[in-house]
Amino acid sequence: MITDKKKEAVDLLDEKFAAIGQNTETHLEGLLYSKPITYWDYIQTDILLNLQVQRTLFADEMVFITYHQVSELYFKMILWEITQICNREKLDAVFFCERLGRINRYFDVLTSSFEIMRSGMELKQFRKFRKTLTPASGFQSAQYRIIEFASTDYENLIDQRMRSKVSPETPHEEALEFMYWQAAGKDYQTGQRSYLLSAFMDRYKLEFVKAMENYKATNLWQKFKSLPYESQNDPVLKDAMRHYDYTVNVSWVMVHLSTAHHYIGDGAGLADATGGSDWQKYMHPKYQSRVFFPSLWSDEELKNWGQNL
Repeated sequence: MITDKKKEAVDLLDEKFAAIGQNTETHLEGLLYSKPITYWDYIQTDILLNLQVQRTLFADEMVFITYHQVSELYFKMILWEITQICNREKLDAVFFCERLGRINRYFDVLTSSFEIMRSGMELKQFRKFRKTLTPASGFQSAQYRIIEFASTDYENLIDQRMRSKVSPETPHEEALEFMYWQAAGKDYQTGQRSYLLSAFMDRYKLEFVKAMENYKATNLWQKFKSLPYESQNDPVLKDAMRHYDYTVNVSWVMVHLSTAHHYIGDGAGLADATGGSDWQKYMHPKYQSRVFFPSLWSDEELKNWGQNL
């Protein structure tokens, strides 16, 4: 029996398929042979659960690798939301704030989730299996670097010791060499790189340059500044922007550092990270003063950025 609702659905399908030069009857007939969708097929559960490949026999390595894979999935979700803001032609404060609220929730989860790492692995196990992971390092998360490029003007990501060497006219490929995270594996006096940094740059340099170009005029900071004056002064949006900035560049970094101190600290000092990076100086807010949205903070707040942690 063809009800009015079914007829309306078929008419809508006719419109949809006609727009792309397709035949509705062919697609409907194809439904006769398709299998019903299942949760495990849709989520690709079997593939997902076979991505955790341990390099050692220590049980807690499974916690370590799964946690980092989950983090990368959150980074993917964050980039997905940022891209919607950056690509929005008629952006308003409501849409901006709604999507930024999602992003903040994702980063809040990441920040609070470090307790899984801090309390969820035996210290002795980690200190043994981490040596097998050398020279890999969480520093080598390309998605995280692209999140940064998509969040602010890349000049705000330059190593503070090198900011006088970079201007908005500096070619992207050259400016990339002065990003704050380069300090994890570069001797600025000699230009020599560690394997950690060389491998990372060899793999992702072209993607990073492309991201710098793509987001130069459309990053979150530029999109915010393109809003009407009244929207830029919307207290809810400003609070969301400040929350994002502080969470990413202070709270999340500091809980990451605290966990690293817990696992890498050797009692007499601090051991190297798995990739040999100078992880304190490239990460700690008081060394790099990374701020995505500078004018949303007072001079006093910027002066004390990360100093009290």
